[in-house]
Amino acid sequence: MEKTSPISEDELKKLDTLDTNEGATTSSSLNTSSSDESLPSGGAGASEDPSEFSEDDLKKAEEFKTQGNDLFKLGHFEKALDMYSEAIFCRVPKNKKAVYYSNRAFTNIKLENYAIALFDANEAISCDPTFAKAHYRRGSAHLALNQLAEAIKDFKRVCHLEPQNKDAREKYQNTMKEHKEREFAKCIMKDDERIVVKVEDIVVEDSYAGPRLETPEDITPEWVEKLMSFLSSQKVLHRKFAIMVILRCREIFEKDQSLVRIEVPYTEEITVCGDVHGQFYDLLNIFKINGNPAQNNPYLFNGDFIDRGSFSVEVILTLLAWKAALPKHMFMSRGNHESKNLNKLYGFEGEVKKKYDVKLYDLFSELFCYLPIAHCINSQVLVVHGGLFAKDGVKLEDIAKFNRVREPADEGIMCECLWSDPCDQNGRHPSKRGVGVQFGPDVASRFLDENNLKLLVRSHEVKQEGYEYQKGGKVLTVFSAHKVQGRRHGAQDHKL
Repeated sequence: MEKTSPISEDELKKLDTLDTNEGATTSSSLNTSSSDESLPSGGAGASEDPSEFSEDDLKKAEEFKTQGNDLFKLGHFEKALDMYSEAIFCRVPKNKKAVYYSNRAFTNIKLENYAIALFDANEAISCDPTFAKAHYRRGSAHLALNQLAEAIKDFKRVCHLEPQNKDAREKYQNTMKEHKEREFAKCIMKDDERIVVKVEDIVVEDSYAGPRLETPEDITPEWVEKLMSFLSSQKVLHRKFAIMVILRCREIFEKDQSLVRIEVPYTEEITVCGDVHGQFYDLLNIFKINGNPAQNNPYLFNGDFIDRGSFSVEVILTLLAWKAALPKHMFMSRGNHESKNLNKLYGFEGEVKKKYDVKLYDLFSELFCYLPIAHCINSQVLVVHGGLFAKDGVKLEDIAKFNRVREPADEGIMCECLWSDPCDQNGRHPSKRGVGVQFGPDVASRFLDENNLKLLVRSHEVKQEGYEYQKGGKVLTVFSAHKVQGRRHGAQDHKL
């Protein structure tokens, strides 16, 4: 696990800015220089006759790019993609196309379309091998896909193109360190490798005025309500008590199978919530509208509690506290963002280290490996974060017995539970994310029939109204974060 200081959010923002300059070789955020004689030939504008390109085409392409940038800043990523595509279609020099492809790659990264982002970054590099930002985009996509060795090559190339860029060099060094540690650990956790913390040795300062715990048994619904009130004033729960909550939940989750069966009386309901993504005040609003978790008001939060939003720590501690207080009436599924590689890319790692320290981040990462990857409600409804599988014949028992206590792999049952998406075309198709699969209504219907189920509920994708049924009506997507990357969405929850 990385022990050095991570790149700050401000530094990431500086690197992850759109290209608004006139050419790829004068990037405003990476300051790419074309004067290095060691750079490869065939870069921006090589073997191109400027007279081949009309001023009208150049002007039109730049207008499309500007519109794309404006839409991007508003969080309208799909529309921004269209504008960058229009710019790419214009007849312009390669150094211009490199910028447009790079911007489209960054937009696809924001949409978690990592496979498409890799394509766009490769096209940008093909247009201009000296364009540092294109290598950075490709490295970011590789990092999100857990392809650390490939990410290292790209970040190293950025450092070669920008020897004075401290941000890029730190990114390269951190990824190198992470890769070495993962190779050593092989991503598999064992009982004797669990993190041990002597909670009794942690001193609570007299000046601390927040909720306190003597024992894990003190985590009651009343205590959690005090915690939510305390966190809502943007105060930080003391490290000792945060650790106590995490350790208590680790004890609970490690007793579960990878698929948890939930029985809800037919006279009652269970509320299923999709991605929250660090939107703490949205979470509070869900509880305000629908009531706090209780014996007669159970909840299932379906992964992606963290990342993107600014209050991921508050969200995860609140959910874990409710789990500790009501273990049989509060359920939590792992999402694709409950993983080290995405936490590094989308902000949770940096947030925890800022509000606490690396030790607490390690505890969170360990805890995520114990989260179940599926829930089955009344033997009729399967709930997973992502979707279905690359092959037919997967049974609920296969999911239940799967060894989930690890970082997600690039394929297999856990990967597909966390990453797959439905589509309206029958059959299976490659995922635009580069991980998991896209599955059609026929695949969903076959899986449900084989397992005597009626409905698949999943999250993982932003929907305009907050929820959406796949064609055929047997797959329901629920997304709860009201505002993600500038876009306002969210059904808040869905009752079953």
